[in-house]
Amino acid sequence: MRYRTHLKLLPQVLLLALFWLVGEGVVRLTHLPLPGSIVGMFLLLGGLLFGAVPLRAVKGGAYLLLAEMLLFFIPAVLVVLDHGEFLGITGLKILILVLVSTMLVMASTGMTVQWLSDRQHRRASTNASH
Repeated sequence: MRYRTHLKLLPQVLLLALFWLVGEGVVRLTHLPLPGSIVGMFLLLGGLLFGAVPLRAVKGGAYLLLAEMLLFFIPAVLVVLDHGEFLGITGLKILILVLVSTMLVMASTGMTVQWLSDRQHRRASTNASH
């Protein structure tokens, strides 16, 4: 049963991968100093915002990838096991960097969501007063 559900989501996962590949192509052609995956996600965001990509076309695939996220970290764990230096001072430096960058991402995401929410409320109250 689960196999069939995952099989139905395959086109959605492939569509997400297509955006990633297009992002990689854009970066290679334009020499942008960004990862192709980031460019691909911005392209996907644009497609979602402007209605070119319906949310239902990628939602299930995105949920599947998020649910199986642990599988994507297994290679990183194996690298740590192969390189003992990551368990010493180098690993501590990396851990601090990861924690600080995670906090920065969380804070910037929270501020962005708050800003968008405030903007939406202002727009709604402006429309209601007219």
